[in-house]
Amino acid sequence: MTPQALKRALIRRAEAQGFVLTRVTSAVLPDRIAADLAGFIGHDYHGGMAWMAETQDRRDSPHHLWPEARCAVVLAMSYAPVDPPLDGLAQTDHGYVSVYARSRDYHDEIKGKLKQVAAVLASAQAQVKVFVDTAPLMEKPLAQQAGLGWQGKHTVLVNRQQGNWLLLGVILTDADLPVDAPETDHCGSCRRCLSVCPTDAFPAPYQLDARRCITYLTVEHKGPIPQEFRKPIGNRIFGCDDCLAVCPWNKFAVDGQAYRRQTRDDLAAMPLADMLGLDDAAFRQFFASTPIKRTGFARFMRNVLIAAGNSGDRTLLPQVEACLTHAEPLIRGAAIWALAQLIDPARWQNWRDRYLVHEPDEDVRAEWLSISEPERGLLS
Repeated sequence: MTPQALKRALIRRAEAQGFVLTRVTSAVLPDRIAADLAGFIGHDYHGGMAWMAETQDRRDSPHHLWPEARCAVVLAMSYAPVDPPLDGLAQTDHGYVSVYARSRDYHDEIKGKLKQVAAVLASAQAQVKVFVDTAPLMEKPLAQQAGLGWQGKHTVLVNRQQGNWLLLGVILTDADLPVDAPETDHCGSCRRCLSVCPTDAFPAPYQLDARRCITYLTVEHKGPIPQEFRKPIGNRIFGCDDCLAVCPWNKFAVDGQAYRRQTRDDLAAMPLADMLGLDDAAFRQFFASTPIKRTGFARFMRNVLIAAGNSGDRTLLPQVEACLTHAEPLIRGAAIWALAQLIDPARWQNWRDRYLVHEPDEDVRAEWLSISEPERGLLS
């Protein structure tokens, strides 16, 4: 089979597996990618994701992962939603979950399909390795170099035909395949994604400070969420879609049917009261096989309590109060802030005195003491 015929067979298999885009590029990235990565880490924009700095030397080129790789096959699966994704932000008594997380974990879903596509190369005696966002591989720069799209001002890949609701996978191979031309930037003067960010996470176009990003704060960040970001988080309990949803290129996106078959409707908008009623075992069972499970129970409940505090719903107070004595300090700390948003300010001192005297954790004690009095009482 000629390289051209092999590539055509590869694309046909990819389409059959539900991938909307398949392109090929060299397994070598230009030096500027390493420089951009060094700048990102040098500014501490990676926050607590220490693994990014630890793998920096291997991350800037696929050759560092696999020296024999000649080509990278980059594939994209659309997860474009049917309904306007941000409508759920108005349901303040429900928790908002990012569109990509409302289904089976995409790592598992896409990896299995990538292996089916890679089998075409293997049948031609080529060596292959498949990657889905878990190895130190720069998928988005590879995708732009392969012509799959360009990294927009929000740093997410954008395609003129599919918008930016795309999940990426990469197949590295030692086969020589015809490569595609890189894509150019088509953002123009548009700044919608930058302007809509609730926490001003973009210090400049094409730069993201993860420490201010709601997706990072609710998914990756392990400690208490800094107070300055708690109000802007609103009811987002896992991820954020604001900068994705406003991209004008999405008007051309086709509904992500292949991915949506795995979607769970019950994850789109979950009552906060139901989430506050979960324990660790129930959390694991309810979110089994979804991306949400990997955050762990304590971080998830931290997020739900922040949303509860922002809800203005006083009926949640008994569940919030129950969390003040939870075994996990992270949960107790978040419950304090939620309580302060919901309780009558005149009662705050009594509540604080009741629980502070028994609190053994210094960080949680600091949380109590950081709120001398609620800024405003929803019930006053």
